[in-house]
Amino acid sequence: MKCLRCQQDNPVADAQFCPRCGAPAEQVAHRATPTVPYSDLQHQLTEARDQQTATSEILQVISRSPTDVQPVFDTIIRSAVRLLGGFSGLVTQILGDHVHLAALTSTNPSGDAAQKALWPRPVKEDVSVHGQVITSLVPYVITDVESDRSVPPSEVAVARARGWRSIVAVPLLRDGRAIGSLAVTRSAPGAFADGQIALLQTFADQAVIAIENVRLFKELETRNRDLTATSEILQVISRSPTDVQPVFDAIVRNAVGLCKGFFGAVFRYEADLVDVVAECNVPEQGLKALRRIYPGPPAADTAPGRALLTREVVHIHDQANNEEFTPMVARASGFRTNIAVPMLRNGQPIGAIAVARGEVQPFSETEITLLQTFADQAVIAIENVRLFKELQTSNRDLTEALEQQTATSEILRVSDQRLADGPPADL
Repeated sequence: MKCLRCQQDNPVADAQFCPRCGAPAEQVAHRATPTVPYSDLQHQLTEARDQQTATSEILQVISRSPTDVQPVFDTIIRSAVRLLGGFSGLVTQILGDHVHLAALTSTNPSGDAAQKALWPRPVKEDVSVHGQVITSLVPYVITDVESDRSVPPSEVAVARARGWRSIVAVPLLRDGRAIGSLAVTRSAPGAFADGQIALLQTFADQAVIAIENVRLFKELETRNRDLTATSEILQVISRSPTDVQPVFDAIVRNAVGLCKGFFGAVFRYEADLVDVVAECNVPEQGLKALRRIYPGPPAADTAPGRALLTREVVHIHDQANNEEFTPMVARASGFRTNIAVPMLRNGQPIGAIAVARGEVQPFSETEITLLQTFADQAVIAIENVRLFKELQTSNRDLTEALEQQTATSEILRVSDQRLADGPPADL
């Protein structure tokens, strides 16, 4: 209530006079309490429950899919289309420098095929609605694809094939940068309410959580797997104090397996010559080609040779299109991508580890780091065997010297005893 004379709030609802200025009750105005129709309240409650149910379902899918984001994308896009009253939906994800199609709701076979044919495409060249939100980092709405001249013809054709007229898209944001997009379409022209755009951004945030969850889980899996491999190699080192061969075999096997290689080899560098001392999965023709090269001096036109000469990692992304390196082994073995990591002792090369892939697929920084760890372990194994053998030799020499000293002492003792006893009595 408010007094019309003094314009002050009246704390007493049923007062006959304003307690502040004494104005009669007829001058005290009652505030009108806004009323909301029951049907509207019921609708708001239903929407809130639906959103809560969808969020709960998505979180459950995330917890059940720690290594696969696809079920989460599928659930998110279905929920977004349903709660926004949409016709179809789409999720994209940036992998490398390209935008990829991650999930979509099906409309019809030809429309689905037309949509899938657009992907992947370079991020910098994507001028579609998805490219717009990825670049601008804000939601983007097209109220009518048929009249909006900013829409590329290729996307208009897809819209017609799939049967939608309006679309809203929001970015998937992680640490202030876009990692994809989420979009919902409608079959009729029209705008989207602010609340609907906000809801779609909530779904996008959940997609980001799912992507991060899978990434972190896989990183943990990889770290545990790498630690297991490292532990295995250290165990082999401890069991082979006089023989480095089992260590080389374990290293090349783990290097090929963990780095998704086609085959691999360990090279030893001694007395100015390089030789293959262990291999894994090298085809017979590849082995023949290696035997024609090794043992031999390190050559700059081979990955292992250049790694030894430069003492640096040599990473050949595509052997078939790199004229700096001889293609003989690559052709014989059928590999395209190759990497060689030097084994260094006190800064000096003593060998190298090489892993190859049959397709053009460069090695990641994580894989290169793992190979460098294997190279360090190979050096430890070589040093361990060398020191153990030196200790054995030293112990053998000491034992021989002690035995000689003991024998000499025994001879001197006998000689001294004879002198002490004097000449024989019969002389």
